[in-house]
Amino acid sequence: MGKNKLARFNENKILPNVVQPTREEATGDFALKGKWHSQFFKNDNPLVLELGCGKGEYTVNLAAAFPNKNFLGIDIKGARFWFGAKEAIEKNLTNAGFLRTQIELIDNLFAGNEVDEIWITFPDPQIKYRRTKHRMTNPDFLNRYRKILKKDGIMHLKTDSEFLHGYTLGMLQGSGCEIITAHHDIYGAPEYIADTPLLREVQTYYEELFSSKGKTITYIKFRLN
Repeated sequence: MGKNKLARFNENKILPNVVQPTREEATGDFALKGKWHSQFFKNDNPLVLELGCGKGEYTVNLAAAFPNKNFLGIDIKGARFWFGAKEAIEKNLTNAGFLRTQIELIDNLFAGNEVDEIWITFPDPQIKYRRTKHRMTNPDFLNRYRKILKKDGIMHLKTDSEFLHGYTLGMLQGSGCEIITAHHDIYGAPEYIADTPLLREVQTYYEELFSSKGKTITYIKFRLN
């Protein structure tokens, strides 16, 4: 492990906006489950998760844009979201936090009806059939999200993968979920996507990279009712 990565891991241990449970804690009686509002953010504002947050750009920028919501970036790679955690502290964004864990444990880390929104931003599409179980919009993952979302909770999928976009639409339609908005090219769409503020303005590192290479960016907004 490089010195910089090791230093980030060590600093994450003392950053006040980072939570890093052990595997045993995450699979057991997790202390913050059902208590993210009261013990971590210390308010009752809506809770929004970003799954696979990478360096945390989306989490930080949304927190800055919506001070009356709480944003929690989640990723297993703590050395990446260290950048976002540091930036949030520097900008005094008390409504931005980060959780280091595996996404498949998410329903053990949040209580039912605890989460208002979930963003999935540029996940690995896992195109090969044998990797289907790791696809973040497969039925198993959708059921995990359903357990923690409020009844009218919102899901967002933003990706450069037409494959994942189509796969997810098929999953949602087949299970009777409510598709609120679906775009195959959010930057090429002539109309302004008014029902999701800052959808175009806030970008992740990968979104900027893919867009600069001419790849289209797709988006789905839906409910798992």
